[in-house]
Amino acid sequence: MEKTAKKSLYANVIMAGFGGQGLMFIGKLLAYSGMKNGKHVTWIPSYGPEMRGGTANCTVVISDEEIGSPVITSPQALIIMNNPSLEAFESRLEPEGFLFLNSSLITQKIARNDIDIISIPANDIALEVGERRVANMVMLGAYIERTKVVPKESIYDGLKGFFGDKVKFLDVNIKAFERGISHSE
Repeated sequence: MEKTAKKSLYANVIMAGFGGQGLMFIGKLLAYSGMKNGKHVTWIPSYGPEMRGGTANCTVVISDEEIGSPVITSPQALIIMNNPSLEAFESRLEPEGFLFLNSSLITQKIARNDIDIISIPANDIALEVGERRVANMVMLGAYIERTKVVPKESIYDGLKGFFGDKVKFLDVNIKAFERGISHSE
């Protein structure tokens, strides 16, 4: 009987937008979920000089094997929350990569036709679930559903660990995450 080689998991994503949009939070949550699933993980934050409203991005790498370098020049996926971030990162996305766009804020046209574009009205959905600050969780839900890089359950566990007994915040973040899952097409 012939053995088939098990394909190793290796996934990387850059999440970018304005400071205050919760990108560092979902980056940490994704990294935590990867660790909880026994994966090797890196998370690297990058901030602009402003305290809030400036640029912010983070890179997350999740792998079955040790990670040689956490620096990613051509990510497999981008989660982009605003126009300046699209300008900064679109050209770096690898061909056939996933571009998750917050269509509530992004008005620019995509210049490439060799990538998979997933357009999600994250801010609009966040308002529908009752909290404008959970657009980040909408985007994370879409990313997890499309890539399956970690099980959804590990995101729920991470949220429960982070919010603890703050049920109101836990519930609205879960609701936003689930709405993102349903908008991943």
